[in-house]
Order: sequence, then C-alpha cells, then structure tokens
Amino acid sequence: MTRKKQIIIPIGILLAGVGLMAGLSNMKKPPEEKPEVDTTPIVAVEDINVTPLTLEVASYGIVQPKYETELVAQVSGQIVELSEAFLRGGQVKKDQLLARIDPSDYEAALIDAQATMASARSALETERAQGKVAEQEWKRITDSSPTELSLRKPQLAQELARVKAAQAAVLRAKRNLERTEIRAPYDAMIDSRNIGLGSFVGVGTQVGKVLGTDTAEVRLPVADNQLQFLAGQGVHAKVILNGVFAGQERQWPATIARSEGVVDNKSRMSYLVAEINDPYALTGNSEPLRFGAYVNASIQGIEIAHAAIVPRYLVNEGRVAILDNESLLRYVDLEIARQDGANVVVSNGLKQGDRLIVSALDFPVDGMKLALGDEEGETESDNDQQAVESDADTQIASVED
Repeated sequence: MTRKKQIIIPIGILLAGVGLMAGLSNMKKPPEEKPEVDTTPIVAVEDINVTPLTLEVASYGIVQPKYETELVAQVSGQIVELSEAFLRGGQVKKDQLLARIDPSDYEAALIDAQATMASARSALETERAQGKVAEQEWKRITDSSPTELSLRKPQLAQELARVKAAQAAVLRAKRNLERTEIRAPYDAMIDSRNIGLGSFVGVGTQVGKVLGTDTAEVRLPVADNQLQFLAGQGVHAKVILNGVFAGQERQWPATIARSEGVVDNKSRMSYLVAEINDPYALTGNSEPLRFGAYVNASIQGIEIAHAAIVPRYLVNEGRVAILDNESLLRYVDLEIARQDGANVVVSNGLKQGDRLIVSALDFPVDGMKLALGDEEGETESDNDQQAVESDADTQIASVED
C-alpha cells in the first residue's frame, strides 16, 4: 500500500503541474505582429525648368556727356550782350548766340580791308590796261619780240599780289567780326559761365563751358572673365541702366558703342562705353538721365537656348543627383555655362521635368532606391498623433477628477 502511494503521489503531482502549465499557456496572449518597417530613404525633389536664357553682366558707372567744350574768346573786347540762356543749367540750341563782344573796331577793320581791296583791284585794272598799251606801242615801233619788262608783266604780277593780300585782309576782318559772337557749337546745357556783362576779355579768355545734350556716355568696368559672356566683347550690346530720379527707381535703354581696348592699371578692369541718346528727354517722354548720376548697368550677353538654374550647393564635381522615373537615384553630368552667385546656369545635361534631389542623403549611391515624401500621409500622421495626445489629456483629467 505504501509502495502504491509512493508511485501515485508523484504521478498526481506531475499531472497537476502539466495541467497548470496548460492552463497558464492558454491564458498567455499571443505576441503582436509588428508591421514591416520600410527603410527606403525619403527625399524631397524639385522639378527642373529648362527655358531660353540671355546671360547678363552687371556693371556700374557715372553718366557723363559725350561732348563737352570750353568756350574761349578768339578776339578781344568788351562784352556788350549776354543771352538769358547763358546761365548754369541753361539749355541752348546749336549756333544760338550766347555772348557778343563789342564789334565796332572789327566792323571798322572790315571796312578798311574792303577799301584796300577796292584800291588794289583798281590798280590791277590800270596796270592791265597799261600793259596792253605797251604791247601795242611795241608792235608799232619794231617787229621783234617784246620783253616781259617792256610789257609791264612784273608790275601786273605785283598788283595781282596786292589784290590777293587785300582779299585775305577782308576775309580776316570778316572772320574776326564773326568771332565777336560767341555761339553754342551744338545742342548743349550750360555747365559754367565765367564772364559778365561789361567785362573785358582777351584772346584765349575762358568764357564758359557747355555739355552736349544729344548723347551721354557711361564708362562701364567689366572683369576680364566676364567678357566671355558677351557677344563680340560686348560691342553693340544692349544695356539697361537703373538709377534714381526724383526718389524713384528708373530705367533707361543704352547701347555699348565701343570698348576702350585697354586694361586699367589700377582696377585691372576692361571698360566698355555705353551711349544714351537724348539723355535729358528733350524730344521724348522718358525721364531725364542727368549728367553726374550714378547708375547700375545690366549688359545683355549671349543667349542659351536650353538653360536651367540649379542651386550651387547641389553640384558636386560637375554632377547633380536626380530621381528617375523608377524612383532610383541617378547622377548626371552637367555642362555649366556660368556660376552666378548661389546658383549655376546649366546649358546641357538636364531636361524639362527632371526631378532634382534637394534633400541631403547620408550615403548616396547611384542606382539606390528612394521614396518621395508624402505630404498628405505626413499630415494624417500628424493628425493621428494630435488625436492620441488629446485622448491622453482627457484620461489624465478624468483621473484627477
């Protein structure tokens, strides 16, 4: 009996343990199945826009007149007349009278020269007549050939010379009389006037200065490495000048007329000269461009038929990363036409609609699989997160109550 108990009791304990284990196993919840995590890198892209582009070169300069002239007196005398326009800032037309020097002495000199010429012409005619009489008398006296002296040819030549000298004196007197009138050499603006009514001037006295208003110039410095972006070294290129007039930004069209052809010793710049027609808008409706004004210039350069603008920081060793149609990373080689500040101008290598990867990747490899960021999905996740946080706040408030 005792032996049976020794056998039955362990078996019972074993069966009870097995039953307990089975019960505990049934009570245990199965492990939750976790969704598979997608580890594909997510990137942001921007679409490439390929369009025709005209390159521009920036410069600056001061507006100056193309022609400026110091007016000087060519004869001496007293100023007896001044034009009302002969003041600083006055606008005058070509050949307009600015000042008059007393012409009395020069009118008298002209009359005297004309009288001298009349006397010389009379003496010339008398000598010609005497020469003809001498020739006729010589023929009646002898049949031999007369000498030049007998025909009074030297006397005739002398009188002819006197007539020419008298003509020259008349021309000189007329020219001096004309010089008593100081006139504008071209359409101009008065820059300065150095004489007054009644003042005496001598030959070479500076009476004023005029600035031509037909054409203005701006010397534009251009770095040597920028000339490659200008067709024909920039000559005949169109220019847009930007400046301020009456407190407002204005623009004026101009054209590169010439290159100075040398490199400045100090700035190491080449200079292009832009010309502006009618800068003071005397014949047009545009705003005047005043002499001495500071302007910024945009010189139009060469044209690129298919150009794309790419941020400079995305270019590595002449390549950029794009996302192809199969969502794979691809590197493309670029033909860079120009570096322009924070961007580069690409002339070849990119097509319209290419997706440029603009986000950073830890270990980019050509051909790797990528995914685009889903803004809608991210928005939904954010909403779910906000809902969870709201529920948690409600439960905490209930427990506190």
